[in-house]
Amino acid sequence: MGGTRAGLPVVARTREELREARARLDDGDVAVVMTMGALHDGHATLIRTARRTHAHVVVTIFLNPLQFGPKEDLSRYPRTFDADLEICREAGVDLVFAPTPDVVYPDGDPGVRISAGPLGDVLEGQSRPGHFDGMLTVVAKLMHLTRCTSAYFGQKDAQQLLLIRRMCRDLDFPVNVVSVPTVREPDGLAMSSRNTYLTPSDRETALCLSAALRAGAAAAEEGPSAIRRAARAVLVREPLALVDYLVLVDPHTLVDVPEWYRGEALLAVAGRVGTTRLIDNLPVLVGPRGGPLETFSQP
Repeated sequence: MGGTRAGLPVVARTREELREARARLDDGDVAVVMTMGALHDGHATLIRTARRTHAHVVVTIFLNPLQFGPKEDLSRYPRTFDADLEICREAGVDLVFAPTPDVVYPDGDPGVRISAGPLGDVLEGQSRPGHFDGMLTVVAKLMHLTRCTSAYFGQKDAQQLLLIRRMCRDLDFPVNVVSVPTVREPDGLAMSSRNTYLTPSDRETALCLSAALRAGAAAAEEGPSAIRRAARAVLVREPLALVDYLVLVDPHTLVDVPEWYRGEALLAVAGRVGTTRLIDNLPVLVGPRGGPLETFSQP
């Protein structure tokens, strides 16, 4: 247990090492940032945001096999632990928990999992069956293992964020779930570990996703139909982006909002560019004085 040179956060690989390291932190004020590795400035922003409010920050680095389907990219997912650890050091992390699957799942695939329910069957859940059950199961385990008081997640994974909040509320987890606005590249592309898969031409194509969201948000004062129409107009001009869905939904139910709707809504898009599937979203205020939001009002 421990870092490889002065200044690095403590690294725990086993449950016992985590217990020992966690015991040295103040029990009353510990935030966790959960990652699958391949950290970038989006993750660093989560860490820095947590650092400003909490005495201690724990980062988990765990590539969760339960979240990947048989045809998904678990085997080629980028693994950059040394660089990840340096990002953690620069952002002021106290403790990194980096277990292997046999530490998190000592008996193999867990026989009991948390079900995402109907909210996990739509949008990303429709494209990736079982993904959200696997995500919630590991998030629940990591919340218990790190004994965090708060957990920080990015707005980019909006459906994930909604489900984690619902899990904590419905199952009485004593954890404050905090959302942080999506971090973007200068050209507007939402930061993602999967961006490393994109070729230069793929990356140019991928910009249509964020451009569609901005166009939709710019039409927010005119109502839902105008938002959807403006966003679609951008996507249809880029035939190399294979769009899975473009939706404007209630941020709490993920149900399409009707034309008369006014208030906060989630404008979300997913599509495949080259061999890479990307997601992005933008919170919007629909109606008079409407437009893009950084995050939704806290529930």
